[in-house]
Amino acid sequence: MTRLPTVFVSHGSPMLALGAGETGTAWRSLAQALPTPRAVVMLSAHWSAPVPVVGIAVQHDTIHDFGGFPPPLYEVRYDTQGDPALGAQLAAGLQLAGWPARTDAERGLDHGAWVPLKDMYPAADVPVVPIAINSQQSPEWHYRLGQALAGLLPDDVLLVASGSLTHNLYEIEWGRDGETPPPYVTAFQDWFHDKLSTGDVAALLDYRNQAPEAARAHPSEEHLLPIFVALGAASAQPAVTRHFAKVTERILAMDVYSFSRD
Repeated sequence: MTRLPTVFVSHGSPMLALGAGETGTAWRSLAQALPTPRAVVMLSAHWSAPVPVVGIAVQHDTIHDFGGFPPPLYEVRYDTQGDPALGAQLAAGLQLAGWPARTDAERGLDHGAWVPLKDMYPAADVPVVPIAINSQQSPEWHYRLGQALAGLLPDDVLLVASGSLTHNLYEIEWGRDGETPPPYVTAFQDWFHDKLSTGDVAALLDYRNQAPEAARAHPSEEHLLPIFVALGAASAQPAVTRHFAKVTERILAMDVYSFSRD
């Protein structure tokens, strides 16, 4: 079969689990346009560890890693299985490539993972293998992690990296969807899209210095780091497709991208 692409999704607020609107439609449409994967390898901004940790749980717990939301949100579950064999294979491959990877048989799925997957694969019938990012490491470190995973991913496994193209919670304005976002949000979106489309990896890895108002778009980097794993795990010059680019809560750019592995 044709190799599945790698994917980056902006996962937004946990409240999307109760109805993701246009964002959910974009997630579902992307999944429906692809062959059903044998498994999903998921890297979420909400799981960070000092070394690459690969989840090998047989069955995933639904982690409600947030507070202050309405009670019905805490009743939502995404009960899907893991793929311990694939997880162990990926961890061993990373170790052979010089990465100090380890496995975790207990870790479930945080909301950065299960909220988008709930719309992408609502039947919860696709096994998931979570892998931790390292929020203390650089975009270049995550790009190299993606490159290491590129040679280990079977063709029928989908890598999904989950974060947010912009993520300044200090400026979030709940309930103001549809209003014009601050100029820095769209400027950052446009810059990132241009560099992805032209394959300017050097500029992307140096986004902190080159992108407009990068520190305002990302006061901390963890929600952007997953996209570098997806990019590194793609082909050397991937076909880049932006599937969605709406801004929610005035400042959360919900961009969704896929990168070819052919």
